[in-house]
Amino acid sequence: MEPEKAQVGPAVLACMPIALMAAVAVADIVVGPGVGFLPLVSLGPAFASLVGGWRRTAQFGVAALVLCVGLGLYDNLFEERRGFTAMASVAGVTAAGMAAAAIRSRREAELASVRSVAEVAQRVLLRPVPLTAGPLQAAVSYTSAAAEARIGGDLYEVVASPHGIRVIVGDVQGKGLAAVETAAVVLGAFREAAHDEKTLLGVGERLERSVDRELEGEKFVTAILAEIGSEHEAVFLNYGHPAPLVIRERGDAEFPQPPAFALPLGLGLHGADGPTPFQVPFAPGDQLLLYTDGVTEARDARGDFYPLGEKVELLKDKDARRALETLRADLMAHGVGPPHDDAAMLLLRYRDQP
Repeated sequence: MEPEKAQVGPAVLACMPIALMAAVAVADIVVGPGVGFLPLVSLGPAFASLVGGWRRTAQFGVAALVLCVGLGLYDNLFEERRGFTAMASVAGVTAAGMAAAAIRSRREAELASVRSVAEVAQRVLLRPVPLTAGPLQAAVSYTSAAAEARIGGDLYEVVASPHGIRVIVGDVQGKGLAAVETAAVVLGAFREAAHDEKTLLGVGERLERSVDRELEGEKFVTAILAEIGSEHEAVFLNYGHPAPLVIRERGDAEFPQPPAFALPLGLGLHGADGPTPFQVPFAPGDQLLLYTDGVTEARDARGDFYPLGEKVELLKDKDARRALETLRADLMAHGVGPPHDDAAMLLLRYRDQP
């Protein structure tokens, strides 16, 4: 993956009209009227329309007209048609720029409204996880690839059910509003099934039926379900999702793999076998990190993936939220430019004392 190219910032664009008109004025004075630099004064209002509203564009248009008249008189261009032609060019570009700026401002306002609605919808869907659930301490981190809208397609939930602490972390195909809609389907089905079903396999089967019924076309969701009960073990169901990271109290880590890999949610009812539950010891002092592929697939400038298994030392802070924030900061420092995929992390700690 190539590094992101630097983008021109708003401050540079804001200064461009002044710089361009000044450069045209200097060039016209130095070279003289023979080259015909005068119509290029219209570049000022043209670039002004890229930043700001129509009023700012009009102000630069008036300044460009004054500069055009001054240079025209200096070059004696009003004795012929060239001076009036240059003024007409400036006026025409200014009018077009004002119209473009007005349309852009209106569309930006509409987009801001849509973003606001989407953010509220996602906050309702991705409710804050409980700080504690039974013997567990929980913390969550979410980074969206859609930086402008701050929404994405990753999902998570922690439910304290009569059958144990049940958790889901998932990754919806796609991004934006469509992904938020799909996440709503998955989370709604999980929250209901987590309370009703006696086994984690029952939760998964019910979730599979709900997702297959609601999703259309080839949409799918990778997900991992976990259940932590009173037997000092965690039970997992993996629907094509990255393996969980289990960190033992003594510091060693492992990525437990399922006995057989299953298709993501939304694709499992098309003739393929569902996932098989598998157990992993999970005792007081241990940590469990569930995450999406935006974490492990983040690349640095050399194209190397983020080495999550080598970063367990970052999770030593006694406060789970601070520990996870440290890991997130390291992940952001590893990547080049803005993230290319959503990255969600859910950290569960088995406390020594409930």
